[in-house]
Amino acid sequence: MVGVDFGTLSGRAVVVRVGDGAELASAVHEYANGVIEERLPDSGVRLGPDWALQSPQDWLDVLRHAVPEAVAAAGIDPEQVIGIGTDFTACTVLPATADGTPLCELTPERPHAWPKLWKHHAAQPQADRINRLAAERGESWLPRYGGKISSEWQFAKALQVLEEDPETYGRAERWIEAADWIIWQLTGVETRNVCTAGYKGIFQDGRYPSRDYLAALNPAFAGFTAKLTFDGEPVLSPLGGAAGRLTAQAAEWTKLPEGIAVAVGNVDAHVTAAAADAVRPGQLVAIMGTSTCHVVSSDHLAEVPGMCGVVRDGIVPGLWGYEAGQTGVGDIFAWFVGTHAPGYTHEQLTELAARQKVGRHGLVALDWHNGNRSVLVDHHLSGVIVGQTLATRPEDVYRALIEATAFGTRVIVETFEGSGVPITEFVAAGGLIKNRFLMQVYADVLRRPLSVIGSDQGPALGSAVHAAVAAGAYPDIRQAAAAMGKRTENAYLPDPARADAYDRLYAVYRDLHDHFADGRLLHTLRAMRNEATA
Repeated sequence: MVGVDFGTLSGRAVVVRVGDGAELASAVHEYANGVIEERLPDSGVRLGPDWALQSPQDWLDVLRHAVPEAVAAAGIDPEQVIGIGTDFTACTVLPATADGTPLCELTPERPHAWPKLWKHHAAQPQADRINRLAAERGESWLPRYGGKISSEWQFAKALQVLEEDPETYGRAERWIEAADWIIWQLTGVETRNVCTAGYKGIFQDGRYPSRDYLAALNPAFAGFTAKLTFDGEPVLSPLGGAAGRLTAQAAEWTKLPEGIAVAVGNVDAHVTAAAADAVRPGQLVAIMGTSTCHVVSSDHLAEVPGMCGVVRDGIVPGLWGYEAGQTGVGDIFAWFVGTHAPGYTHEQLTELAARQKVGRHGLVALDWHNGNRSVLVDHHLSGVIVGQTLATRPEDVYRALIEATAFGTRVIVETFEGSGVPITEFVAAGGLIKNRFLMQVYADVLRRPLSVIGSDQGPALGSAVHAAVAAGAYPDIRQAAAAMGKRTENAYLPDPARADAYDRLYAVYRDLHDHFADGRLLHTLRAMRNEATA
């Protein structure tokens, strides 16, 4: 099997043995355009604050380069590959014509014609209106998202396009997640997966928000769901299903056999649960990288404040899948090293920070440098660091930032459990698990053991697991995950003394968290910044 993971800055492909999940080889292709945050490629058109776009050509280049390179490195005959699966960041969404052509290829000078990356947060005003109106009307779907829709999701981003560039909105015959668009390119057939529709597209109980509700937001928005459906009917494909077969053109890109199975699209975080064989109720998987996404399945429905969503069949068919997240984790550490610690590396700061006793730096930080996804669902919040003095060193702040992200995760775990969704196992995945100090901090802050995924390419491996099901090698995701997924249980154990000390720091964090949660002060500062940069 081949699994392909489309990330924020690059795409990676991994070749996996069907029988036991052994990873034979992998390859990475860096996006030429990376994250488009300041100016559009070629035209140089300037973007506003909080924008984040991507180029579809970068995604296709992953198919052209990473997949053939991984297969060649594995030393296998491409004819041995029986299926391919993919995953994507989300909500990364784009406007397209009826045949799937991205509008940015037709009008590249228009910012709203480009795909909006998951961390595009410029639609916060639209998200605020969506939430306020839904609460006023008592919309039944709102509690499924913890009471707030994120500015990252499909509807807020689409409403922003309508209100800021109605011509582009009108030309967009399809509004589609990149997770589904890439499958369209591989199979030649448009499909929509149940995961992104449920978590990012407000699809609950067999329907999208009503036409009446959308018209109340903006009369021109009333027919928006026609861009998501097929002749007005939502048709969603189950996870682990076959979306279609690899076309001749896609076979030429990937150098894989034409006609092999292509799995239904999926989200990077959600597919990682299968890679860790963590698809049973209560197993929370935290995919820790530039941001962190927390996913957990349950056999019952509960309404959890501030969650990204709860979706039937959203992670594993037959279970309710819950999602929460933090919009900045690794990005926060990278920001600090890149802008505030010249001459230091992550490794040096980690080593210095690890020598300290808990609380030695006298600092507490709020991990909101890229906004707050859970549980406050406000991407116009910003980071806070309290307790700095003239004696504060770079390693002090670095450690405080690591601890802040652990505290943010603890808020999420406590909110789950306080709402009736017990967490029986915490499984860590993603690039940050390589930092042993960081992992130990999380174990101590959470006061619970941490299991660790047994793969450096969790999403890509998870996509290969789903592809194995789509190709018929396994009857369902649970059995495929049991055979191909892997994790080390209890890899990190909490130290009672450090955990006690962190309880005291966490109490301060919660005080700060609740004090700044309404955004009164932080929103004012952001507004002043935006006015000054306009």
